[in-house]
Amino acid sequence: MKTLPEFKLETHFSKWEFKAQHHMTASDAESMSLRDLLAMATTEEREDFEGLWLGYTETFGAPDLRQTISELYQHRSSDDILCFAGASEGIFAANTVLLNRDSHAIVITPNYQSHESLPLSVCETTGIPLDPNDNWSLDIDRVAAAIKPNTRLLTINFPHNPTGAILPRDRLDSLVSICRKHGIYILSDEIFNGLGRTGTEHLPYVTDIYERGLSLNVMSKAYGLPGLRLGWIASADRDILTNMERTKHYLSICNSAPSERLTKIAIRNRSQILARNCRIIDDNLVKLDRFFSKHNDLFDWQGSEGSCMAFPRYKGKDGVEHFTQQLIEKAGVLLLPSSVYSSALGDTPMDRFRIGFRRMAMDEGLLAMENYLDRPN
Repeated sequence: MKTLPEFKLETHFSKWEFKAQHHMTASDAESMSLRDLLAMATTEEREDFEGLWLGYTETFGAPDLRQTISELYQHRSSDDILCFAGASEGIFAANTVLLNRDSHAIVITPNYQSHESLPLSVCETTGIPLDPNDNWSLDIDRVAAAIKPNTRLLTINFPHNPTGAILPRDRLDSLVSICRKHGIYILSDEIFNGLGRTGTEHLPYVTDIYERGLSLNVMSKAYGLPGLRLGWIASADRDILTNMERTKHYLSICNSAPSERLTKIAIRNRSQILARNCRIIDDNLVKLDRFFSKHNDLFDWQGSEGSCMAFPRYKGKDGVEHFTQQLIEKAGVLLLPSSVYSSALGDTPMDRFRIGFRRMAMDEGLLAMENYLDRPN
């Protein structure tokens, strides 16, 4: 494995995330307190948490937690679940196990950087750009044309980071058919599944429709519980899961025992948590529509299909890099410029920024942006 490059998004967040007065670009839903989560617990679950023995846990994850996770899927059992310390560990393990220097991988762009940097550190990798003129959809013919005899892995992410796009179902089915024909694994980053406007129709989990599908999920995004640091991969391929578990021995070894107890409570209350998070998005999208309509000379705005973020275009003459830099320095508003999503695999849009709309403090952030835009030149 080659030395990994700087992770642009995380470096940007490391500098600004906890300094910004108005965090307007996060991709996780509004979180909750430990007290509020425990209020959803049954008496037995609360006793399990409070009486927890703080020793090591099973590397695959606690059996009862894996059973609870498996019930999210139509065709998976607890033996088809491997837990990780967050989604990034799962991404690392999947790429490490599935790829070697003789492999070829395909990823979509723009992307969460580890989805391309990790395969690139191992083998030849091809990027397939999403089309902004087609609702950020994926050209299945371009994917098919990119396949080589040694193509081992295709990585996708819908709802998409940073655009929030959801792939049409017929295109997903075509993608699965092509990969099945060539024996290619699909790593599907599904961490935003369930999050979006109320009533959003999400894709099925890839592990439920493809025997070589790996469904990646985490408590951080749709649930809004990143502090739990718990994610998982669901797959029918138990040999691959076992090999990823052995890779985990070099990483976290096992998950946090308290996080496992809390994750089980959250998943059991999934409907309530997601409904609350989607209502916040509903409210905030109304506010964003109003804001961007007022400033349509500066922005091309299109609300996302899913998740809690979008990727609008900035049309100001100063450029999006200068705009976002001045916005954080002078107004305390944090956005992610499109340079964070630049790709080593091809051109990506460089006139956009990621904005998030998953938290309750939207009014304050929009007011700060309004005041910045109204300032004298």
